[in-house]
Amino acid sequence: MGKSYPDSPVYCHCMETGDIVRIFTESGYQIDPEALDILKNESSHELIKDVLESVNSSVFVIGKEHIPAFVTSGRQMPETSGAPEIKAITGPVHPGGRSITSPPVTILSDITDHSTCIGEYMDFVQYFKDRYALLGDMLRKRISARPIESLKKRNLDSREPLSIIGMVQDKRTTANGHRLLEIEDTTSTMRVLVHKERDRELFEASNSVLLDEVIAVTGTLSTDGNIIFADRITWPDLPNSRPSLEEKRAKGKAVFISDIHVGSNTFLEYAWLRFAEWLGKRDDIDYLVIAGDVVDGIGIFPNQDKELAITDIYEQYGKAAEYLNAVPGRIRIIISPGNHDAVRQAEPQPSFPERITRMFRNDITFVGNPSMVELGGARVLIYHGRSMDDIIASIPGYSYEEPVKPMIEMLRVRHLSPIYGGRVSIAPEKTDHFVISEIPDILHCGHVHTVGVMPYKGVLAVNSGTWQSQTEFQKRMNLDPVPARAILVDLSNMKHEILNFN
Repeated sequence: MGKSYPDSPVYCHCMETGDIVRIFTESGYQIDPEALDILKNESSHELIKDVLESVNSSVFVIGKEHIPAFVTSGRQMPETSGAPEIKAITGPVHPGGRSITSPPVTILSDITDHSTCIGEYMDFVQYFKDRYALLGDMLRKRISARPIESLKKRNLDSREPLSIIGMVQDKRTTANGHRLLEIEDTTSTMRVLVHKERDRELFEASNSVLLDEVIAVTGTLSTDGNIIFADRITWPDLPNSRPSLEEKRAKGKAVFISDIHVGSNTFLEYAWLRFAEWLGKRDDIDYLVIAGDVVDGIGIFPNQDKELAITDIYEQYGKAAEYLNAVPGRIRIIISPGNHDAVRQAEPQPSFPERITRMFRNDITFVGNPSMVELGGARVLIYHGRSMDDIIASIPGYSYEEPVKPMIEMLRVRHLSPIYGGRVSIAPEKTDHFVISEIPDILHCGHVHTVGVMPYKGVLAVNSGTWQSQTEFQKRMNLDPVPARAILVDLSNMKHEILNFN
């Protein structure tokens, strides 16, 4: 980000990389990373003009072969020592620019181009009905439940155990210290009392009940039929056993990162270059998965401009493209947005617009937030993770230092963002795209800038930290980030390693 480091390579920039990328994209072309690597050291307006005038109109990607021979043959590469130089490392390339050797990516679910949200009243009704139906079906496979309306009939035996399924509408503590929940289904509402002394374990478990999640309650009905005394609370949760990865024949290795924040003056460029050098040396890595906040953005929080090294959003993405285009072509990159990125703030978020994606090499897969992809036979659910702010604030004992706890809570309630109306702005789509209907092998999040990896019932929860040092906001909030980490996962057996590039 314009910083100089001892023993770092000497760059001879006649033009900014973002300017070069923009000139070619505005002329209708993408530029190959190897060609960009040449031009960023040799470029002038005249040279770019020569390239654009000489290239055939059928060409889509400007490659090394389109640069005049006197430049490529007579060019002296800068000497390198110390910090690694950003360098494009690509394999054989199709005419369209995509590396032949890069592994396939299958997109299983993604909101991009499928948004139906208008924001009318019935959109909200449909959204919550869909959530209740999907999660209720999961619970009905585990218990036999009655409609709440039927419990209000006076002919029920109050000693008979019964079960209901409902969405949590309210949660509070009574004057006597008991937990009182109010849940609703499509027929009516019911109050649920969790006695603090009747079942201490159940009472402690009720601490983690979240507003707007769907649960099942088993217990006995009061004589007036207005309250259930809870004996058990059941969450949708994951099954205890699932097909193993060996049965799926998953293969390959993936690296998981998030929250790069290019454009911030706290972006750790030197650590990123260490990471890029490491990627260049590893020939066994198939995928690089990025869970949002590729750039720091503009106007995300008050006085952000005082913390920016790059104050233009497209220049931020141009610089990010320079870094990511330099990743070896044999590695397939998957990018999902976050709340700092230039897409709508309401979740679920679509993938980046074409004005941004065209800055990047064209074999990168851009998906929305959240999305499910299949990599080497393993299913990866990517979610930036902003809902963790609400989950951490709602459950006693949860903190940003242990990001896998709220992630496991997402898996247990089978929903990525259960609390509606909190810090996360949620678009009322006709389908609730946050419900975890299909169970992943990996849940990958970021957002909280700390690191954690933990398996839960056959799913590996991965939070991959950040590439940004502590910001002024984090100092005020006493939050200590864990920067410059990458999580390497063997997709065949979920063995993982946390790598430190700081």
